[in-house]
Amino acid sequence: MPKRIIPCLDVKDGKVVKGKSFTGLVEAGDPIEMARFYSEEGADELVFLDISASEEGRQTVVDLVRRMADEVDIPFCVGGGISSLEVMERLFEAGGGQAVDQYPPGGDASRLVREAARVFGNKITVAIDAQWNDALEDWEVHTHGGKRPTGKRATTWAVEVEDLGAGEILLTSIGRDGMKDGYDLKMISALVNKISIPPVIASGGAGTLEHFAAALKRGGADAVLAASVFHNRIFFGKRSKRISSTSRDRGVSLMGGGEVKKSRRSLNIMMMVLFRPLCRMWTAERC
Repeated sequence: MPKRIIPCLDVKDGKVVKGKSFTGLVEAGDPIEMARFYSEEGADELVFLDISASEEGRQTVVDLVRRMADEVDIPFCVGGGISSLEVMERLFEAGGGQAVDQYPPGGDASRLVREAARVFGNKITVAIDAQWNDALEDWEVHTHGGKRPTGKRATTWAVEVEDLGAGEILLTSIGRDGMKDGYDLKMISALVNKISIPPVIASGGAGTLEHFAAALKRGGADAVLAASVFHNRIFFGKRSKRISSTSRDRGVSLMGGGEVKKSRRSLNIMMMVLFRPLCRMWTAERC
């Protein structure tokens, strides 16, 4: 199955921001301009996250989602402050493909995943933010931007959300976020080997083209998500073809970059539900 490369736009107060390990956020640009750039440069899809919506107890800015839908011709997912199926529907109507909630594993989160799976089938992606915990001998799930440990093993939660009907998992290494020293291959591999159905999107740590290939080939991820290396425009423009060539050299087949155009976007919107305030995604059909 072809792999995917996904730029991520974390948006706060109307601007794209980026930091390290979910802290020290600095402005990186205008979300609409950056989304247009990535769409034109051949990204497979985009992730748009209103990272302050959940913390501020409000919904994702629907107008911004609508503007983005008018500007890009590839599938994109949107999240932030999404806690019900009704909110998800409003975002879909605006052109987005994602719904996000910020509950910890179990309880309301499990009920929402189960209900969404009942309504939308298996087109649900759950985001897991985690870091290693010696006492658990596993990677521990965290919420609230990585600030609140849940005591839940990431591998256990992944199996549970698979059973609830999740169609995809977005796995982020908190400690490697923004560090550019490579994805957590051990965590990716451990989680991939625990589940049988949901594809896994790896996030946190991209710094070189080799990091993409390693996460896809050695880690076993089905897609890679990154922000800093894309926002700095290191891997796009004249260098964009290096992603494909570097991956092919390591035996990784990529989707092909931006082959899904606007006329088909509504058929390729993925629905994802995430459970951290610095959200992630949903979609109605995989691209």
